[in-house]
Amino acid sequence: MTVPLDLAYPFTGSWEVRNSPANRVPSHGSRLFATEYAIDFVPVDDSGRTAPFTLRSLVRTEAPEEFPGFGRHVLAPVDGVVVGTLATLPDHSAHRGFRSIGYALTQRRRAAAGWTALAGNHVLLECRGGIVALCHLQEGSVRVRSGQRVAVGQVLGGCGNSGNSVEPHLHVQVIDRRDIERARPVPVTFDGRLPANGDIIRPQ
Repeated sequence: MTVPLDLAYPFTGSWEVRNSPANRVPSHGSRLFATEYAIDFVPVDDSGRTAPFTLRSLVRTEAPEEFPGFGRHVLAPVDGVVVGTLATLPDHSAHRGFRSIGYALTQRRRAAAGWTALAGNHVLLECRGGIVALCHLQEGSVRVRSGQRVAVGQVLGGCGNSGNSVEPHLHVQVIDRRDIERARPVPVTFDGRLPANGDIIRPQ
């Protein structure tokens, strides 16, 4: 079995774990684009809650700015070299409640458009052990460029809602090569452990 790549948490503040490979593999229910060990982190407030869920949330989309972590800094989880970025895709409205069902039905169309359509704005970091992808970043927030060396904790961009995302969150996955069509997934840990679904992470 491939040795997990240990990462630092790529954020500060409070974040909830979702779609964790600690609970199931493939974590996102698909092996497409080497996502078997991908993990999602949803920014929450100090009480562990995302944006308030109201009757309006059931039937309407919501602006990403209504969510507590929209724009929150995303940090480099490893020392590495930037080998790819995208920052020009728009942040779309959030889909919760009944709206999320309709949005889910369009996921196949986005997948057919390729990995970028799913990942949205992103940064790819090459390090010893693999290529770390940090996805769904806020439009225009990426602060690094290809070829740039970065250190753990350096700000890469902001948490957004671009790509295949129902609410602002950060998708992290590691692959073994730059060619996403041929890449194999690399398992991950964070600070020596793999958090499980529902965990609230508050890095020190």
